Amino acid sequence: MESPWQYSTIHKSACKVIDEQTLWGQTVCRVWLLNQDAVVRVPQSDLQPLSSNQRPEIETHRIAYISAAAKVAEVLEGSSSASNGHVLLAPMESNVIPLPHQIHALSRAISGDRVRYLLADEVGLGKTIEAGLVMRELKLRGLVRRTLVVTPKSLAMQWVAEMDTHFNESFSLVNPGDLDALERLERPGQYVSGKTDHTSDYNPWMRFPQAIVTLDAVKPLTRRRGWSKEKIQAYNRNRYERLVQGQWDLIVVDESHRMGGSTDQVARYKLGQGLAEAAPYLLLLSATPHQGKSDAFQSLMSLLDPMAFPDLESVTRDRVSNFVIRTEKRKAVTADGKPLFRPRTTQTLGVDLEKNPAQVALYEAVTDYVKEGYNRAVKDRKPHIVFLMVLLQRIVTSSSHAIRCTLERRLQALENLRETRTSLGEEELEDFTDLDGQMQLDLLVKVDEPGRTTEMAEVNALLDLARAAEMAGPDIKTEALMNLIFQLQGEENDDQLKLLIFTEFVPTQAMLRTYLEERGIPCAILNGSIDRLGLPEVRQFRLARLDEDESQWRSELKSARQIVPEMRPLLMLNVGHGGVCE
Repeated sequence: MESPWQYSTIHKSACKVIDEQTLWGQTVCRVWLLNQDAVVRVPQSDLQPLSSNQRPEIETHRIAYISAAAKVAEVLEGSSSASNGHVLLAPMESNVIPLPHQIHALSRAISGDRVRYLLADEVGLGKTIEAGLVMRELKLRGLVRRTLVVTPKSLAMQWVAEMDTHFNESFSLVNPGDLDALERLERPGQYVSGKTDHTSDYNPWMRFPQAIVTLDAVKPLTRRRGWSKEKIQAYNRNRYERLVQGQWDLIVVDESHRMGGSTDQVARYKLGQGLAEAAPYLLLLSATPHQGKSDAFQSLMSLLDPMAFPDLESVTRDRVSNFVIRTEKRKAVTADGKPLFRPRTTQTLGVDLEKNPAQVALYEAVTDYVKEGYNRAVKDRKPHIVFLMVLLQRIVTSSSHAIRCTLERRLQALENLRETRTSLGEEELEDFTDLDGQMQLDLLVKVDEPGRTTEMAEVNALLDLARAAEMAGPDIKTEALMNLIFQLQGEENDDQLKLLIFTEFVPTQAMLRTYLEERGIPCAILNGSIDRLGLPEVRQFRLARLDEDESQWRSELKSARQIVPEMRPLLMLNVGHGGVCE
């Protein structure tokens, strides 16, 4: 007998032959029955090779199917032997190995009938994975068939990729602007451009069982310059009204804190209200749901349950805890129980600006200019100029190089806009706070302010001071950074020590790169202007040496949504306020 594994036609089960005996020409085998865990005697004539009865690859899938079906049956029967009264299916069949806190989030989310939660883990802990696990679990239980993901534009492609990679789920990234063309194709002779039809049952969203849309592309409009009321109604019909009528089972909203509004007139909050009522299951994702604004947080929580959070007084710790699932980095552990992140120590290093009088003069002059401009803009009710003045104060504390580059751009804009006056539109102002400092600056630096005939002279005077400060030598903060790098290299006894340096503005980043490379410290740079897929500027740098900390280094980079396979010891990221990250 070639293989010990046979198939018993008597017991209709796979079995393993332990031994065999032959008497008077008849062979009898002692076999172990897999499904009964018993040893019996079976005539050899009643045994068949498994391959002759069932193909091994099919048998593998059959066993997996039976195992999964048994677990499903255990769940449906409410078996008391299941952990916490239920078995989690999603972690077993997904391509991702969940971390303990992600399994906890999944277990809690599906523990009750109402799957309406705020997933509020800190940044980098995998809220997208948690949402995907909840979606898969609900699908495996037959509770969800249609899923909608609403996300900021910058995260849309990431959602498509992660759902496909980790969960084998195909999502359509839908541009609502293309739905008009789809309607023209599907309803020839019935579609009328710029008109809204409230009597038709046609809904293009029904074509997408799993869709991803960007937040601001589907929020309803109340007005837009140059648009008639009828055109706005037609716009809202396709992008908002039909969307919330799409018969969704599960809706996931990433960066959901953007939907928290102080009044019911906020477009994003209206969208949130519509989505909250459009599906029985709702997941809101946000690492910063409160942001110090109690009224906005109450509005956000009311999307999960308006009866539980009717007003500010209802937002209590005990009540909120029933709807929020949150894990902090300091409490996150691996499957082995070890801390997931290294402990972080934060220190503030003071600098003495008096060592560079030219830099002090520049700082004071810019401060006076900002105060005057800010007060004037508030009086004249020009919010875009208010924002610009605040940014200029932040830039001058970043570096003399950054303020000089900004003032040069401002002067050029003023010269080019003498005849053409521009300002920020309503939509730009609404989205302004979601942008980082550099993006805000790029938007505002070209905006002119009618009546500011003296601004060009003021900018020219500040430019002279900025150039003088640069000529006087490196900024005090830059010298302090250099000293800190040398100190850390000495403490770690590693002249190739890897460091992350965060800056808020790109000119400061460029200045630091030049300064450090001139002193023998190689750098790589990441900012919004670099292609995230190609990262050509980073790939030209080679690792001086590969060490045992490389895996941790790559992990830290991945959490910043940048995967960099080749780098040198120092990497600068333009993603936040100025400072050094150890």
